[in-house]
Amino acid sequence: MKLTKLLTTGAAVLALSSVATFAQTIGPQGETATPTSQVTVSDALAARLQGQGHTAALLWHDQSDFVNAVTAGATDEFTRLGIEVVTTTSAAFDAAKQRSDIETALARSPDIILSLPLDPVTSAAAFQEARAENVALVFLSNLPAGFEHPTDYAAIVTDDLFQMGKQAADALAAAIDDKGTVGWIFHDAQYYVTNQRDNAFKTTIETNYPNIEIVAEAGISDPARAEEIANAMLLRNPDLSGIFVTWAGPAEGVLAALRANGNTDTKIVTLDLSEPIALDMVKGGNVAAIVADEAYELGRAMAAAGARQLAGEETPPFVVAPAVTVTANNVSEGWMQSLNINAPTSVTGN
Repeated sequence: MKLTKLLTTGAAVLALSSVATFAQTIGPQGETATPTSQVTVSDALAARLQGQGHTAALLWHDQSDFVNAVTAGATDEFTRLGIEVVTTTSAAFDAAKQRSDIETALARSPDIILSLPLDPVTSAAAFQEARAENVALVFLSNLPAGFEHPTDYAAIVTDDLFQMGKQAADALAAAIDDKGTVGWIFHDAQYYVTNQRDNAFKTTIETNYPNIEIVAEAGISDPARAEEIANAMLLRNPDLSGIFVTWAGPAEGVLAALRANGNTDTKIVTLDLSEPIALDMVKGGNVAAIVADEAYELGRAMAAAGARQLAGEETPPFVVAPAVTVTANNVSEGWMQSLNINAPTSVTGN
């Protein structure tokens, strides 16, 4: 998920049971996670919704392959339910633009709005206008300030955050034969999505892999500084077995640093699909694996939650989609599972 410039006041939280291996993803207000597979619209309910003239607006934070996949999943589900998507927008990570998008969309009187709120405070007032008009609101990964479930919104839908971090740790451990030293480059911001993913990696390494030691840690808030941060880390720790990078954008900078240093041994594992990162992976470079979410499934579940609210059926407040580990051996299948599109030809060679 592309997170550059994302503003939030959500607390960094990580649910840990007494046994760390049973840790689970939790929501921005401590909500228990419900799998997206449990958020469905039955054929009988779909038949009730058909022909009612319901409409939906998709008001996104940015434009990317991830957003396109979420849009496709939502649009396909809405089509099945006879709900027309009347507008789709991108705020380009501009909270003011997003507020304008909301106000413009409301002029078309949609019954459902799907969106990722960029700024909890700025977004709250605009989304409250939608709530006042009884629009069913479904949020992706973030929540406007002061909103309560189920009165103000149908659900938050996001990744299985702990599993993404855990699978990244498992993949890096496998790439370095369960032993060695690693660096941990985490998102240096207060955002529960990246915080949980990053901390799950660290927790899993420290709990499950006694022969792997995290010897270098660095926070990053500006992805443009990733190469600089990686160079500093490698200067102090030239023999790192592996590096975890919080998401694919900064990972491209880390990869550039390794190449500039002539380092072909240190393995990288990161989160979220990226063509340059995947290309290095399939060519046997530094990248060992990418862990992604099922973005298409996120969109389907968001649409289902909105439709359920229209029909008077409550959805649990916090819903998560599965994670998928993508390696050189399953890159085509992983791309399809995550984004519901073919992997780039540069990656597959087809």
